[in-house]
Amino acid sequence: MSEDKRRGDDIEDGGPGLIYMPFVIMEELLDKLRLLNYEKEFSRKLNLKPISRHYFAIPTNSGEQFFMFTSLAAWMLRVAGRNFEQPQEYDDPNSTISSILEEVRRFGHTIDFPPSKLKQGSGEHCIFVLDRLADEALKNIHFKWNRPSYPEEEMEEENVIEDEDAELTLNKVEDPIFGGGDDDDFEDDEPMMDLEGLKNLNQNRMQDGSKPEAILDSTTDAADWKLEVERVLPQLKVTIRTDNKDWRIHLEQMHQHRDGIQSSLTETKTYLDKLHDEISRTLEKISSREKYINNQLEQPLHDFRSAQDQLAETKERYKQASGGVTERSRSLAEVTEELEKVKQEMDERGNSMTDGAPLVKIKQAIQQLKKENTQMDIRTGVVEHVLLQAKLKDKTSQNKQAHGGGVGAGGQDSFNDFKGL
Repeated sequence: MSEDKRRGDDIEDGGPGLIYMPFVIMEELLDKLRLLNYEKEFSRKLNLKPISRHYFAIPTNSGEQFFMFTSLAAWMLRVAGRNFEQPQEYDDPNSTISSILEEVRRFGHTIDFPPSKLKQGSGEHCIFVLDRLADEALKNIHFKWNRPSYPEEEMEEENVIEDEDAELTLNKVEDPIFGGGDDDDFEDDEPMMDLEGLKNLNQNRMQDGSKPEAILDSTTDAADWKLEVERVLPQLKVTIRTDNKDWRIHLEQMHQHRDGIQSSLTETKTYLDKLHDEISRTLEKISSREKYINNQLEQPLHDFRSAQDQLAETKERYKQASGGVTERSRSLAEVTEELEKVKQEMDERGNSMTDGAPLVKIKQAIQQLKKENTQMDIRTGVVEHVLLQAKLKDKTSQNKQAHGGGVGAGGQDSFNDFKGL
């Protein structure tokens, strides 16, 4: 929380690095996603490509980035212990964003920007929401940040010792005889003089107290002495190793660079002044030309604006006229359609009037009816005849019964005959 507070204070200050803060937070978010093992648990399961370290900081494809943002947010909400469904590509973006922000508010984070800022799928607001969800997911899996453990570098001490020796050696370069340090300060392939032994030898001679009674005269030849000096001279050579970490070398380089910058500045300042004067004169010429052109084109611009207004009025009248033409064209189409229907009905009636087939059918039907009527008449006559015979037989049988008292068998026979008909 202290880190977030410090980061918020930096943003409120509005420093020069404010525009780069989304890139820094995006890199931290990518580290948190890797701690959550998103490449295996999220990318592979949904068959999506892993995101780059500046994916949500730079707008590229708003649709793809918005889908990746909602998918990542839903996955981290599930990791944080919330029941959140995976959004689909054709879901309503407003409802999806409102659901995600509602879950973020439930975690206790304040949202001080409108939800429409998240529709782009990129930017500092999207990174803010994903970063807070990543923190909640890490809390849910009980992840804790440990203190960093730095590896011990054993070469550091040796370098410090070498630097101290070099500094001591540089301070005593002007001394005629000086006691050097270890054998590492000199080259390995050169023989070394035992200066300490010479010093001890001189001290022993001083302690003996023997004083020469007369002035010592050298019996050595000068030529041999010179040869001996030339032979021993390479052995008296002192090698001082230069270290790039020495602050004196850095200071000297700084002075050299400062002198070079000053010398270059004196040369380039004249050219820059000339360039400034030329640019100023050019700008003055451009401004004067602009004023002249504006004065010359004032009347044509006025005519052009009036022509534009007339064109707009003409377009409006054309639009109204075209609307009336469209309405009349539609009415004409309806009338034409009705006329076609009437023509079709008239053609059908004319064909039916000139066609003789229905008349032939009517004549055949009349003949069939006459034939059937004739048959019915014949049947009716037969039935009447049978009924008449039956009545006569019935009367004769009744007379016989009245005179003789017998059963009327003749009436029964006549009824059977009628039933057979």
